[in-house]
Amino acid sequence: MNNLGTIFKRELASYFLTPLAYIFIVIFLLLNGIFTFYLGQFFQRGQADLQPFFEFHPYLYLILIPPIAMRLWAEEHKSGSIELLMTLPISLAEAVLGKFLAAWCFTAVALAGTFPIWLTVSYLGDPDHGIIIAGYLGSLLMAGAYLAIGSAMSAVTQNQVIAFVISVLVCFLFIVSGFPIVLDFFSGWAPAFVVNAIASLSFLTHFDAIIQGVIDLKDIIYFASLIGFWLFANAVLVEIKKS
Repeated sequence: MNNLGTIFKRELASYFLTPLAYIFIVIFLLLNGIFTFYLGQFFQRGQADLQPFFEFHPYLYLILIPPIAMRLWAEEHKSGSIELLMTLPISLAEAVLGKFLAAWCFTAVALAGTFPIWLTVSYLGDPDHGIIIAGYLGSLLMAGAYLAIGSAMSAVTQNQVIAFVISVLVCFLFIVSGFPIVLDFFSGWAPAFVVNAIASLSFLTHFDAIIQGVIDLKDIIYFASLIGFWLFANAVLVEIKKS
C-alpha cells in the first residue's frame, strides 16, 4: 500500500510541475462553460439544470482525456525509465494502479473546478441537486473509463502521438456503438440480443441514464468493469513490452 501511495503522489505531483496541467484545466473549464451556456443553449431552454453541461462530456473527454493518459507509459518507454521503475521494490499492479489513480485524481480536480457552473445554475433557479450529484458521479466514472483505455494504449507504444490517436479511436468506438445509426445497421440482420449487446457497450447508454438521476447498479458495474478490464490489459501490455 505504501508503494502504491508513493507512485500515486509522484505521478500526481508530476502533473502540477509543468504549466501544461494548468493550461489543460483552463481549457477544460472554458470549453465546459462554452458548451453549457452557448452550444447547450442554457438560457434559451429556460430550465435550471445541468443537462447541457453533462451531455457534452462524452465528446469533450474524447479530446481532452487521451492527452492526460498518453504520457503514462509511452514516456516511460521513450525515456528508458521503465527499466528503472520495474527494478524498484513495487509490483506491476501497484505501478499501473498508482499511475491510473493519479491521472484520475487530476481529472477529478479539473472536474471539481466546474463547481461555479453549478453555483450559477443554483443562483438562477432551483435545480434538482440530486440529479446534478448523480451527473458528476457518472462523469467521473466515465472519465475513469477513458483514462483506463488511454493508459492501456499508452503501454502499446513509446510514441505519445500514436498513443493519443489509438486512444481516441478506441474511445470513439465505445461512444458510437450506442448511436441509432449503428444500432439500426445491425438490427437489420442481427438478432436482438446482439443489437442489445452492442448498445450496452456504449458509454452513452449508461452515462445518459445516470445524468437523468437514475443510478442503476448495472451502470456502475459497467464502468467499474471497463476500468478493471483495461487496467488488466495495461498490466499485460507493460509485461509484454518489458520482456
